[in-house]
Amino acid sequence: MVWVAVRPRFRKFHEDLMLTSDHVDDGLTKARGIAGSLQRSYYPDATGNPPAFLVGSWGKKTQVRPPNDVDMMFELPAEVHARISQRTGNVQSALLQEVRQALGTTYPNTVMRGDGQVVQVQFNTLMIEVVPVFRLQSGQFWMPDTNNGGRWKPVDPNAELNDVDALDRVCNGNVRALCQMMKLWKREQNVPLKSFQIELLVQEFMTSYVNRQHDYYWYDWFVRDFFRFLISKAGGYVFVPGTKEAIALGTDWKYRAERAYEVALSACGWEHADYDVTAGQEWQKVFGSRIPIKVI
Repeated sequence: MVWVAVRPRFRKFHEDLMLTSDHVDDGLTKARGIAGSLQRSYYPDATGNPPAFLVGSWGKKTQVRPPNDVDMMFELPAEVHARISQRTGNVQSALLQEVRQALGTTYPNTVMRGDGQVVQVQFNTLMIEVVPVFRLQSGQFWMPDTNNGGRWKPVDPNAELNDVDALDRVCNGNVRALCQMMKLWKREQNVPLKSFQIELLVQEFMTSYVNRQHDYYWYDWFVRDFFRFLISKAGGYVFVPGTKEAIALGTDWKYRAERAYEVALSACGWEHADYDVTAGQEWQKVFGSRIPIKVI
């Protein structure tokens, strides 16, 4: 037999990346508190069912433990957009500051800042990043972007989630798993790629990957082949589902991907030769101590 350590190694690795029930409860409790606070401020007839939803890794279920933050959107009434648009200057920044002040009535002693596209609420265990949005007739949303004088940016969180769900079903659950593993690589190696970019890159890779329906037994090749694909994307773009916004990837991360690919090639060789510990030591050069060295 060959490759006997691959399946147990990557199964244990993936299990270690999953959020615990305590992590989930903590994140959801804090997000619900934020949503309830904003509902009381912007909806006089609050129903107890705030118009808020999780986005980002929490919405797509690609989180890595321990979580650093929770991304959420809160839908504001259309009249708020009409009111804020009558102001002069950077109205998007004004909206973020208004939302921050509204949250301050519930969380007076919590550190907050409104900048860029979100209001950040820093709790002791994690940060909640709140994006105020306005629903469009198309089903998409407008979100504020304070950069370069300010603008309303279209976003389509439903399209983003639906794309992940559909592809993950076709790929035997491997899309979310590989996203989580690559996010840990980003975290461990300080890779200058955003988590959102990694998610889109994994989706593009898995769309045509020949082994995409296989299980953990193939994950040494999954990782190796993804790094090879990633290197080919240096200087290219990814495209956001729904809005088709093009996001430049740059090249600052390329040498880290090249190093990871070389290590993965070595690790794959040791896995094939059934050198369990040696392969594990190589994988730890990519993923850190979270991936086990010895599994058989």
